[in-house]
Amino acid sequence: MARYVVAITGASGVIYGFELVRLLLLMRYEVHLIVSEPARLVIEQELGFAPDEQKIRDYLPPGELFVYDNSDIAAVIASGSFITEGMIIIPCSMSTLAAVAHGMSDNLIERAADVALKERRTLVVVPRETPLSTVHLRNMLSLAEMGVALVPAMPAFYHQPRSIADLVAFVVGKVLDVMKIPNDCFNRYGNFIDADNADRL
Repeated sequence: MARYVVAITGASGVIYGFELVRLLLLMRYEVHLIVSEPARLVIEQELGFAPDEQKIRDYLPPGELFVYDNSDIAAVIASGSFITEGMIIIPCSMSTLAAVAHGMSDNLIERAADVALKERRTLVVVPRETPLSTVHLRNMLSLAEMGVALVPAMPAFYHQPRSIADLVAFVVGKVLDVMKIPNDCFNRYGNFIDADNADRL
């Protein structure tokens, strides 16, 4: 069973992280989830529940889910010898993004990201901030130069979304695409080009 590490940090948009974990579990992947302390505050504000481990499990479908405290730097996912397919930080706060860009390992999220980098595994970062400062952009460039996939939480509208769920699904689908996980989270662009337009293209 393929394993993925997912980190939810203290940026707005924690629903993106939960939707990704939900889909990975439904696809029968093993998920190793880290929720930062700031993220717990955001979860309570945006999703309406105090996220202890049991409530997180209740919110998600059953499956191979492992939940870690961000202070547990001795957790198995802190070791490069624990093989995973990669890691996704979704949403990623600018604080966490800066820490990863500069090789910090002060908590489990930062250490797990450092492991993904050193082991040359896929690392996907979903920044959620606006507007972006020069510091933010420089940190993102540093990560991109290291091979990190940056997938900003910028939903498109060509698929004619009708709900917040549609917008969330688009971003999560793009993350799955980067991870090379087949999905049908959103209607892809080619589905909206009629035969006459296709001929002209």
